[in-house]
Amino acid sequence: MTLVKARLAVMMFLEFFIWGAWYVTVGTWLGRTLHFSGIEIAQVASTTAVGAIVSPFIAGWIADRFFATQHVLAALHFAGAILLWIASTHTTYGPIYWFVLAYACLYMATLGLANTVAFRHITSPQQEFGPIRVLGTFGWIVASSTVSFLKVEATAQPLRIAAGASLVLALYSLTLPHTPPVQTKGGFSLKKILPTEAIALLKEPAYAIFAIAAFLICIPLQFYYAFTNNFLNEIGVPFAAFKMSFGQWSELGCMLLIPWFFRRLGVKYMLIAGMTAWAIRYACFAFGNPTSGGWILFLGILLHGICYDFFFVTGQIYTDRKAPESARAAAQGMMTLITYGAGMLVGSWLSGAIVDRYATVAPDGSATHAWTPIWLSAGGLSAVILILFFFAFREKEQPTPAQEVLTTGS
Repeated sequence: MTLVKARLAVMMFLEFFIWGAWYVTVGTWLGRTLHFSGIEIAQVASTTAVGAIVSPFIAGWIADRFFATQHVLAALHFAGAILLWIASTHTTYGPIYWFVLAYACLYMATLGLANTVAFRHITSPQQEFGPIRVLGTFGWIVASSTVSFLKVEATAQPLRIAAGASLVLALYSLTLPHTPPVQTKGGFSLKKILPTEAIALLKEPAYAIFAIAAFLICIPLQFYYAFTNNFLNEIGVPFAAFKMSFGQWSELGCMLLIPWFFRRLGVKYMLIAGMTAWAIRYACFAFGNPTSGGWILFLGILLHGICYDFFFVTGQIYTDRKAPESARAAAQGMMTLITYGAGMLVGSWLSGAIVDRYATVAPDGSATHAWTPIWLSAGGLSAVILILFFFAFREKEQPTPAQEVLTTGS
């Protein structure tokens, strides 16, 4: 790995260290320590979904036209560090929600900017981006494991760790290779973010069914992101965040298996495998326990690799193949808005309402939950979406060569 690629890999490590440090455990802090309701926890978790919707309209357009990308990246992470630290000093819903929301809108914009810096300074993105991006997954693993071993999952410390890492990345961004704006002419317009070529994909029946399924499957996904750590801590699983990091290790392993399965299954059955794993994962959470059923809980965590890679990475490959070359980036952005934006936003509302439905609140404000029906609700929804997709999605295709999957899927 050259020096430039090594510097870009460090950028990715810090980028995802920040996210992994606070997002996994924020629900535990809000629920177990501050006694927030399920809806309030879900609303704080949904800030990243709002950020995914808003971010293309913020930094992407600014970086393309006015300022060097590394400078925008530095400014956003510096401001984000301040917002996240301020959020960690509050204990009531309103200030925490609004400060985290402002932070999330800035942070979600930095994800695309980090990719922009990386792509502009490598010669063969298909071959070189994967080893750089994989450091981001390691950053998430290190962050969540650190928080777990420090035993601060139910405190505000993860937000402060993330704020400190954000400040480090802000300073580090100033040392990144110069990435000037591309000098795109003209003013702002929605078509420059989502051109008609990308939107036209939704007119194809098969792709429209895929997009609808991707939106719907992200609704039960938010149950996992918003409440798994809180669930594991509540039922007495030690080092919950560390154990959840094995989901990221599983993600790395499944990435290596995608080419083999893709040749044999094709797009439809890869997507079906991913959705099936989601239903099974929630069944594992519903029926596992921290003693004799600990292996069932751990299996549910390990299924994260199949859940994520077999659906989302396969979906990214499918989108890349369907979109015209001039609109591939915009098509991927459109799917981000549909999934991590709209889908997870709806999932936040629904998961919070269901968690509150099965909560028992003590006089001191603390809550315990009947987790079995909560996870069965998420699993049942996943199963219904799986069945509908199985019968509705119709597209004949040729299996993608292994090398295409390897290079595109990272």
